[in-house]
Amino acid sequence: MPDIRHATRAELDTIIDWAAKEGWNPGLEDANAFWAADPEGYWVATEHDVLAAAISVVRYGSQYAFLGLYIAEPAYRGRGIGLALWKHAIARAEGRTIGLDGVVAQQENYRRSGFAWSHANIRYGGVVDVAEPPGTNLIDVAPVHAAALIDYDRRFNPARRDAFLHEWTKQLQTRRSVVLLRDGTIVGYGTIRACREGFKIGPLFADNETGADLIFRKLAAGTKRALIHLDIPEPNASARALCARYNMKPVFETARMYRGPVPDLPLARIYGITTFELG
Repeated sequence: MPDIRHATRAELDTIIDWAAKEGWNPGLEDANAFWAADPEGYWVATEHDVLAAAISVVRYGSQYAFLGLYIAEPAYRGRGIGLALWKHAIARAEGRTIGLDGVVAQQENYRRSGFAWSHANIRYGGVVDVAEPPGTNLIDVAPVHAAALIDYDRRFNPARRDAFLHEWTKQLQTRRSVVLLRDGTIVGYGTIRACREGFKIGPLFADNETGADLIFRKLAAGTKRALIHLDIPEPNASARALCARYNMKPVFETARMYRGPVPDLPLARIYGITTFELG
């Protein structure tokens, strides 16, 4: 049997590199935000002190967790190591509802572990050429927005994400976050980050389609016709229309699945999920 333990911060960098090799195209600076979300949410299986497999079950509060980064090194596949790690990590969720975004090939395996299909998420991609929208209601996220932004984000997620958002919305050379304000109140926000290939926008939350379009254009304009990906919940017809408007095409699909009570999320106002790895 493999040795199973918490991953170290340095090992999280290795796990994200594994994700890149799998074609998942992680962000260039995802690790700090991932780690901040739950430093005890990352697990590895080792054989003779060599990393063989990894998984994350990041806990958000006492009722919810999200599973991702489930990867075994090719040389260690088919030996039950990943399954042992899977069972161990899920047990550490301690009764929480667990969400995941499962690739098509693995969905039946997830069902056997008690996960039920909720809806499809579709990754759209394309080269986007837009001008930055005018006006003063779209501004870069600053520390003064932190409390209100965390409260707003909670409307779109099963639990608060204070520590994660503190890192995720930092303004970096590779990352930008903006809020849309109406009479000083947040009515939408989004983040764009540089990835191994192109950029990803996520999250993209807004009270209506007009707001989502403004935020999308504000973020995309700074990429100077680069490849952009946006992961949308398939039931959101307005999100599909936004992607079509900017000539983005479906390139990848997952199933949002839950083990436990299904959260009641406002999918009609979720125009881009944050990540397939952390929900």
